[in-house]
Amino acid sequence: MSAIPQRQSFIDRSSELRADPAKLDELWQSALIIEVGQGRVRSSENGLTFIPPIEAIGGERYFLGLNRKDNRPYFAWASGAILNDVADYLTLRELAGSLGPLELEIAMHAIALANWHDVHPHCARCGATTHVALGGAVRICDVDESQHHPRTDAAVIVLIKDSEDRILLGHQPVWPEGRFSTFAGFLEPGETFEQCVSRESFEEAGVTLKEIKYLGSQPWPFPASIMIAFEAITDKPEEARPDGEEITEVKWFSRAELKAATQDGTLLLPPSVSVARRMIEGWLGEKAVGGETWR
Repeated sequence: MSAIPQRQSFIDRSSELRADPAKLDELWQSALIIEVGQGRVRSSENGLTFIPPIEAIGGERYFLGLNRKDNRPYFAWASGAILNDVADYLTLRELAGSLGPLELEIAMHAIALANWHDVHPHCARCGATTHVALGGAVRICDVDESQHHPRTDAAVIVLIKDSEDRILLGHQPVWPEGRFSTFAGFLEPGETFEQCVSRESFEEAGVTLKEIKYLGSQPWPFPASIMIAFEAITDKPEEARPDGEEITEVKWFSRAELKAATQDGTLLLPPSVSVARRMIEGWLGEKAVGGETWR
């Protein structure tokens, strides 16, 4: 399997502009703005809903960058409102299938930033309140003036294969019946990505690995992760077994078996927006069908 194709960013984050409040105010007046909050973004089934600056009063502004094609600025606006009418505010899981690459990039950046700001209103050092600075890229303590930066939690995800080029997929109990996907887990302190791949694969599926190869990555703001994708091979496919907690069932699939199972509806793959789906389809050599719902 070749590396997962990585699209060039559609947005120039223009970090040099973040330290110029006057320039950010100027950009705000012509910006495309999306409202975010509570892990949701104002949107419809047709995509993101952009609002004019005159409607975005109060709250916090987060500069997302400039469109590389036409230099149009994008901002996220955390209004602070309680989103009672959730029909107009969708989560990324609900919305992602209807977003093009540009809107998906904007939404992931906006929601990841908003999620972090929501849970960091106070200084981790002294407990004092903090305020937004550098266009939303940091928060600064109101007392000791220490800077606090958004965090991203690294997680690995792995496509396990055997010598016959079958793939191993697992089922989590929180998923709908028939949903199977690749294996994933968070990086622990002092651990390399490759060590994490080996540990998680053994813990969840009972297999030891070799030939661990990097495939690509994907931001995953649920609430603040980045998925680091790998493929690997096991010499002992017969030892595969679920851990009984995170994974309750594992299955080996050949290409013919996977295509037949997705077509007859007995197998639901992860949604197409996910890196897991792209890994599976990269191995399959074609687009797969079904599995667009998250739950």
